[in-house]
This record gives sequence, C-alpha cells and structure tokens, in this order.
Amino acid sequence: MAILKILKYGDERLRQKCKEVSKVSKKVKTLAQDMLDTMYVNNGVGLAAPQVGENLRIFVIDVSMDDEPLNPLVFINPKIIKKSGAIKSNEGCLSFPKAYVDVRRYKNVMVKALDINGRPFVIEAKDGELLAKAIQHENDHLDGILFIDHSRNIFDAIEVLRQNNLPSIEQDKMLEEKELEEEILKQESESKE
Repeated sequence: MAILKILKYGDERLRQKCKEVSKVSKKVKTLAQDMLDTMYVNNGVGLAAPQVGENLRIFVIDVSMDDEPLNPLVFINPKIIKKSGAIKSNEGCLSFPKAYVDVRRYKNVMVKALDINGRPFVIEAKDGELLAKAIQHENDHLDGILFIDHSRNIFDAIEVLRQNNLPSIEQDKMLEEKELEEEILKQESESKE
C-alpha cells in the first residue's frame, strides 16, 4: 500500500491525454490499488491516474456511503458507449481542494472497461446517481478535461478558484454543451411550475 501524491490544478500533467494500458501487468494492478488507497485516505469518490502523475487510462471509483461496505471499482481503458439526459451536478475534485462548482453532466451513462484482472465488463449508471457523475468526471481526466471545464457559470467558477488560491480558469478549455444546458434549464423551469 502506497499513498500517492495528488497533483493540484495548474499542473500541466492534468491536461494531457492519457495512453491506453497495453497490458494489465502487476505494475498496473499495484497502481490501481495504490490509487484506491490514496482515494480513501483523501475521502474521495474517484481518482484518475493522471491525478497521481501517471499518463495511463485508469481510474478508480467507490460510491459506497457511510455505513455501506466498500465497493471499489477499477476502470482500465474505459470507453463511454452510451449517454443520455442531462443534470446539474455540484462537483469538486481531489486536484481542486475545497473548490465546488455546478457543472453539466449526462444523466445516464454506460461504460465498458477492463477490471483490475484485465477482464472486460460493462456498467450502466442511471438517473444522475453519483456513479454516473463519477464515471464522467474520472473519464474526463483521461482526456485532460477537468470538471471546471463543464461549469455552468464561468463567473462562479472564477470566484471559487480565487477563494481557494487556485490558478484562474482556462477559458479556452471551457465546454459549451448547449444541448445539456438547454435540457437543464428546461427541467429547472418545469420544477418551478
């Protein structure tokens, strides 16, 4: 067991696209286990390899709550194969200590990946549950996309980063996501009726 150093926002390695894992070796398995240990020590829900300085398409998630038994999931070479719906999500990230902003996410996702033993699996996360949001958040890390890029309000994001002494937002990285935003706005206006 090793607790790894988590890179903070501003480190350029967080913006790199990660390489596929060619073989689920002992080294890859150890990295995945160390990532889980690091995530648990930091009270995280997920952690991606680039956050610990490894340029590999691996992330780990555990969405078990308080008194539930741990349920660690390892995703190697994940691919989101289906996504639908839209939700607003208030998210943070271990690479952005104490910073939370409202972002846009898909409500439902299906992902295929390899597990820690190199076996393929498919998992579906629906209805905007934490697992659906975590899969999208961690999968983005593998493409150098950060949760802040999905911010619904750039001014809120800038202020949150400033308050937490983090580098300013990279406006050229912001994602427009008009369809998602329109669907979220529609839901919000319907809920007010």
